[in-house]
Amino acid sequence: MPERSGPGFRRRVGPPSRRARVALLTLGVLAVLFLLFVMFAGFWTDWLWFRSVHYSSVFTTQLWTKIGLFAVFGLLMAVIVGFNIWLAHRLRPPLSAMSVEQQSLDRYRAGLAPFKRWALIGISLVIGLVAGAAASGQWRTWLMWTNATSFGEKDAQFGMDVSFYAFDLPFYEFVLGFAFSAVIVSLLTSALVHYLYGGLRLQGPGRRASAGAQGHLAVLLGVFVLLKAVAYWLDRYALAVKTGSYKGVSGWTGLRYVDANAFLPAKTILFFVAIICAVLFFLTPIRRTWAPALIGLGLMVLSAVLIGGLYPAIVQQFQVKPNEQAKETPYIQKNIDATRQAYGIADAQTVPYSPQGSTTADALKPDAQTIADIRLLDPNIVSPTFQSLEQQRNYYAFPSTLDVDRYGTGTGKQDTVIGLRELDLNGVQRNWINDHFKYTHGYGAVVAKGNQVDDRGQPVFTESGLPATGSLGDYEQRVYYGEKTTTYSIVGGSNKEIDYTDPKTGQNAEYTYSGDSGVSLSNPITRAAYAVRFAEPQILYAGAITDGAKVIYNRTPKERVEKVAPWLSIDADPYPVVQDGRVVWVLDGYTTSDGFPFSSKTTLGAATKDSLTNQRGELLAVANQVNYIRNSVKATVDAYTGEVKLYQWDEKDPVLKTWMKAFPGTVEPKADIPQSLLPHLRYPQDMFKVQRDLLGQYHVTDANSFFNGSDIWQVPVDPTSDTKQVQPPYYVTVRMPDTNAASFSLTSTFVPNQRPNLAAFMAVNADPGDDYGKIRILKMTGESGAPGPGLVQSKFNSRQEVASQITLLKSGGDSELEYGNLLTLPVGNGLLNVEPVYVRGRGAKYPTLQKVLAVYGDDNVAFENTLEDALKKVFSGAAPATTPTAPSTAGNGTTPTSPATPTPTGPATPAPGGTISPELQKALTDAGKAYNDSQTAFKNGDWVAYGNAQKALGDALKAAEAARGAGPAPTPTATPTGAASASGSPSPHP
Repeated sequence: MPERSGPGFRRRVGPPSRRARVALLTLGVLAVLFLLFVMFAGFWTDWLWFRSVHYSSVFTTQLWTKIGLFAVFGLLMAVIVGFNIWLAHRLRPPLSAMSVEQQSLDRYRAGLAPFKRWALIGISLVIGLVAGAAASGQWRTWLMWTNATSFGEKDAQFGMDVSFYAFDLPFYEFVLGFAFSAVIVSLLTSALVHYLYGGLRLQGPGRRASAGAQGHLAVLLGVFVLLKAVAYWLDRYALAVKTGSYKGVSGWTGLRYVDANAFLPAKTILFFVAIICAVLFFLTPIRRTWAPALIGLGLMVLSAVLIGGLYPAIVQQFQVKPNEQAKETPYIQKNIDATRQAYGIADAQTVPYSPQGSTTADALKPDAQTIADIRLLDPNIVSPTFQSLEQQRNYYAFPSTLDVDRYGTGTGKQDTVIGLRELDLNGVQRNWINDHFKYTHGYGAVVAKGNQVDDRGQPVFTESGLPATGSLGDYEQRVYYGEKTTTYSIVGGSNKEIDYTDPKTGQNAEYTYSGDSGVSLSNPITRAAYAVRFAEPQILYAGAITDGAKVIYNRTPKERVEKVAPWLSIDADPYPVVQDGRVVWVLDGYTTSDGFPFSSKTTLGAATKDSLTNQRGELLAVANQVNYIRNSVKATVDAYTGEVKLYQWDEKDPVLKTWMKAFPGTVEPKADIPQSLLPHLRYPQDMFKVQRDLLGQYHVTDANSFFNGSDIWQVPVDPTSDTKQVQPPYYVTVRMPDTNAASFSLTSTFVPNQRPNLAAFMAVNADPGDDYGKIRILKMTGESGAPGPGLVQSKFNSRQEVASQITLLKSGGDSELEYGNLLTLPVGNGLLNVEPVYVRGRGAKYPTLQKVLAVYGDDNVAFENTLEDALKKVFSGAAPATTPTAPSTAGNGTTPTSPATPTPTGPATPAPGGTISPELQKALTDAGKAYNDSQTAFKNGDWVAYGNAQKALGDALKAAEAARGAGPAPTPTATPTGAASASGSPSPHP
């Protein structure tokens, strides 16, 4: 085909045809409508979600607060800037001097003339929109200021309530920053208008500025300097929350000597200098000269350099440095006291501890329960074991890190490892129907004893199978909300979901969700909005979505709580609890602040990072710097319905009270926590990690010792991990030396700075009760020489007999060793270290526990097949030589007594005229059996069995007391005389 070119061809160039213009206009309108619908979809689906979880007030409070701030501050900025632009135009000179500069500007003035009004409105609105958007992001600052609650504590420098720094000062600084922005923008736009219309000139003869321009700009500069005076005044108080680095503390906060004696007076002087300078600027329009104002401004700048910079440097060099300890000590003490108060460690109890290298039978008796409950099952290692033995189907999975809780009552109550069988879509054929309609939930909890394994080194399950059966009884086992459930599902209507595969028939059982959770998709607009939200057009027209269908999303417990309580920082480790026939996730919520005066700041992400962070995959508020934290809220998320509950836990926390005022009705009182849930609550790990990070230095309460910096502790590197990160804290049942009974606790160790020996052992009572949250620290005395975790591991690896057994376990490289959690426990006036050792054979899917390491003192090292054998070896010198005295009952705090020889147990015969209840008879029989079992275990040196028998004895005696109180008072003719009663007597005596 010949090319259409040449002299006879004319290319048509001109405006597009009417049809093309209509098409372009239509496309433009459609694009705008689509963008508007995308914005609407985000807003609409958020509103529907909040309404579905019954927290719509959180959504509306945030929304109206943001809209209010946007409107008020945006309009205020637009009015201020617009007024100044209008005023600059109004003050323009009537005639512009003839010059090349003005002639070139005439073209712009002429071109702008027809659009001046619209230009004024447009510029003002754009600036107002930017300012309003920035202001709306300060909704937290606004709500905290308007709902501020007094702390009831005053800072050590100014005597102001802490709430001033936490709630008021941030808002004042925000308003001041907004005012500075408004003045600066007004100054720049006004100067531009004055220049455009001849009020300011860079060239030509005569005055460079007209009288109107001079007065206008002088007043704006005066306002700016006046705001600077306000800033100087607020800076005085900001010194109390100023952050720097001192004595090895990177987040050191508060005044030091130079701040209190140089910077503080300097700020006060500069405040008055700035006011005088502002007055000189305000007088400029009257005096018609810039000279006084400019001289005043120069003096203010010079004062800022000399008084605010040079003078403090001189004070630091010639007053502080020659006698730094004496000068800084009072301010260090203020920092110590405030930091310990703000992080909840002020009541931490530190006592000296000299661990012995060997122990005796009598010394071990009070720690029987600690020994019996030593946790062998490491929740950070056995997830593959749970996966292989209890996954049941490819579309189920367990979290990589399992959780530790307590289940059972009486003698049956023990530390357990629990995991939920959650949905894992990687195990199914991936398509839209399978992902979102068929495979929608996990099924059941799997629970194992924490202190036992079977003869193959595998967990001893107390709840297992599919459907799960065991010690937990009947409960709703479907898990629609879990840590691994990150995608949306469409449930309800006539949709038949895969429930589980029946192990008897091999057929898939089907189920239709009947919970209250989710957002209905009956409305076509709602379906369209979710199609946009999830970028999935099939939601619009899919026939699988029938009447009654609902979409459920935001399904991980952490994101649900964060969404309904955006003012909380959520602990990175939610854990499941089975109670009252339901599975609920329990989460710990923290209220924080960075405005506690004199309290040093810490970065939450850095303080909570340990060797398990990569497994858990999350950190607590990675970049947030805070200097106040409280575990103020316990939250629950129902695994079936997704229902979120927030319970007030710290009833004294003023930050929580402030947020409860801002979001009324969202947090339920502490008294409403279900009684069945209360025993499962525990002290949170992230809170503990923040506290132990601070206690590394702030265990020192004397300012002089703190200044010398000779007693700094560090959390040791985890010797069982290759991550080179610090050792995580461990939940264990342990008795501290100053207590009568063992309790469920969260523990950690410290080593001295850059040294491997043990500096301290730290434990916090993790069981709800009067002693909950009590921090106890055993500080090793200088002569103890106790090894830290790294040395313990080295001691273990360096033993020839151990090394040879390790070689055998590895089978010439075919197997792989995995070291479990290295637990350090104060036992028998010494320190017992226990570490389970797992072996994973070549091709094996999971490890099994094959050996147990135990180290006591310097030379007592055992590497045995079972914990019992290991303890017998390290406690070999503690075997009793004579008949043992009666053991103390677990948990009652009694003192052992020396009993007579126990009589054979048998039916209790009531005294004449009296009867004995079956309950009392059973309790007395159980007590006698438990006592005999404890004696046998004691003689054999089986401390695990001894501890279990002790627990059984204590529960039997409590049952006897309860049965005696419920009926007549019989006098048994045969009693277990060797058993110590709950009141401390040698035998239970009804």
